[in-house]
Amino acid sequence: MTLVPRLRADIARIDASRVGWVDFTTDVAEAIRPVIPFDACCWHTVDPGTILFTGTVNRDIACSGSWLAHHEYVIDDVNKWSFLANSGRIAGATSIDTHGDLSRSVRHRSQEGYGFGDELRVSFLADGVYWGAAGFLRHADRPWFTEADVAALSSLASSIATGLRRTIAVQITGQRVDWGPGVVVFGEEGEPESTSAAAERWIAEMVEDPPPEHPSESKIVQSIAARARAIPPGTDPLELAARVRVRTRAGTWLLLYGTRLGPGGRTAVIIHPATPQDVAPVVALAYGLTEREACVAMQCIQGRPTKEISKALSMSPYTVQDHLKSIFDKTGVRTRGELVGQIFLDHYATRWEKPASETPGLFVRGIEST
Repeated sequence: MTLVPRLRADIARIDASRVGWVDFTTDVAEAIRPVIPFDACCWHTVDPGTILFTGTVNRDIACSGSWLAHHEYVIDDVNKWSFLANSGRIAGATSIDTHGDLSRSVRHRSQEGYGFGDELRVSFLADGVYWGAAGFLRHADRPWFTEADVAALSSLASSIATGLRRTIAVQITGQRVDWGPGVVVFGEEGEPESTSAAAERWIAEMVEDPPPEHPSESKIVQSIAARARAIPPGTDPLELAARVRVRTRAGTWLLLYGTRLGPGGRTAVIIHPATPQDVAPVVALAYGLTEREACVAMQCIQGRPTKEISKALSMSPYTVQDHLKSIFDKTGVRTRGELVGQIFLDHYATRWEKPASETPGLFVRGIEST
């Protein structure tokens, strides 16, 4: 067995169904290092509906939330993770894509003073859905990454994405809390103006390692604020593009969204516990449910019997039962009660009252590679 297939098998053996995504990516990084050596790395999870960051881990490299958001969501540069995911390229090295002139990358110019040279980036897609990204860096005195390194990481990306997706289904037994809505306000140039006490508490619960020096420098919050500032006025009237669903260390799901505060350019990021309608699409994708299976699962959550589901979704009762069997197989439960209780209710939300209407714009199946 050659190195890459053996490494793919090693990654598949990491039990992502029993560990959180931070532990999973730590194990994956250590498995990759002997095959594709690197000196520092960063890992990010993203919301598959809006491709904004939902969690970050940095190892042997530091960057602020404002720097990361600016370089990923505002300026143009080579190998932005969203481009790698959208284009189907999956992975790319700065040295190769700048034709040997690293200084052509704005991102490289901003970090070369810290002694780093080439960077190898990869986006993780499972079944066409974008779940996360990683960057591997070498010191300036080290050889650059090669085409073989890019090809190797590209071939591993799907296996890593599948494991990363599976970590969403890990049960978290920590004590969940509800501090109510929080808000972070930014000035016209993106400078932080104020952070509420509830926002500070929620940000401390998000998965960011190392944690931000100040809550307003959260990479998650900064990415949302950057997106909100970048949206041309009037083009997103429902403000759907600057939203993410974030799972805290304790297992609580949050909805964060950015909004403009009048014509002057000031913005705010609001944080509050998510509703089941917000979270269910991510949960469904994490278990590999199809779009129709996800619709059936949502009907089950609302307590509807087979006949009502059949009528609501314009399918026969037999088709509903077929979908339910597939849902049970994929989620590892045997009854509707277990589906609602063990999979959705206990694991994924603190509040399960049905909202008056569904949150539009977050039922996005993901980014299809081309």
